[in-house]
Amino acid sequence: MRKQTISEIKQLLRDVTAVSDPLFTQLKNDPRKGVQTALHAAAARIHKQQAAVVAFEHRFEYERHFWQQGINYVAGVDEVGRGPLAGPVVSAAVILPKDFDLVQVNDSKQLTPAVRAELAPKIQQVAISIGIGLVDNQGIDELNIYQATRVAMKQAVEKLDPQPEEIIVDAMQIPVPIKQTRLIKGDAKSISVSAASIIAKVYRDHLMDEYAKQYPAYDFTHNAGYGTAKHLAALKAYGPTPIHRMTFSPVEKFRKN
Repeated sequence: MRKQTISEIKQLLRDVTAVSDPLFTQLKNDPRKGVQTALHAAAARIHKQQAAVVAFEHRFEYERHFWQQGINYVAGVDEVGRGPLAGPVVSAAVILPKDFDLVQVNDSKQLTPAVRAELAPKIQQVAISIGIGLVDNQGIDELNIYQATRVAMKQAVEKLDPQPEEIIVDAMQIPVPIKQTRLIKGDAKSISVSAASIIAKVYRDHLMDEYAKQYPAYDFTHNAGYGTAKHLAALKAYGPTPIHRMTFSPVEKFRKN
């Protein structure tokens, strides 16, 4: 019988999902270094996937607790954009189905832009409901960033249909008459809040990419409005744009009279 090539073995291992698979036993004593390297790589991949599934299940604990109590519509709520010097604060509210299975969904800050961009439409496709709230820079200057964030979260929740019976929110109090569970770092502890963090982040990044076309000197595509060196240099050279938060330091000192 012809011995399989290392390339063929690597191809077979790509489909293996458990180290208990007979293929591992079959290849364990293969003397070829390339085969053993492929086995180690496959085992590492499998263990990583299994750990991701365990973490995913852990992030589902809050939702499942409420579902077991007969609460069917649980919304995760999160925001993005509290710290930037320019652009809006954006909030998302997401109600997920009980069979939600996108294991990669996690706190948006833990994901690359490419993964977030891939996951956002998948979340939108399977979610029961999604709401987006937004307060622009002028509203932030009028209200302050904390109150503007609460308003954006309220908008997001009120756009949900059906309305949630329970809200899981990342360390904020939303001014709506719905019971709320507030979690520190909720975007890493609740799958619904994780999903909301991704939706909000992708939505806001798209807005900032559009603003970057209008104000290219400020590098909004790469900094999303945060105070990077290139952003601050543009502020110093040209002053604030119409989307800057005038009450934020150091924007105010660069404001031209």
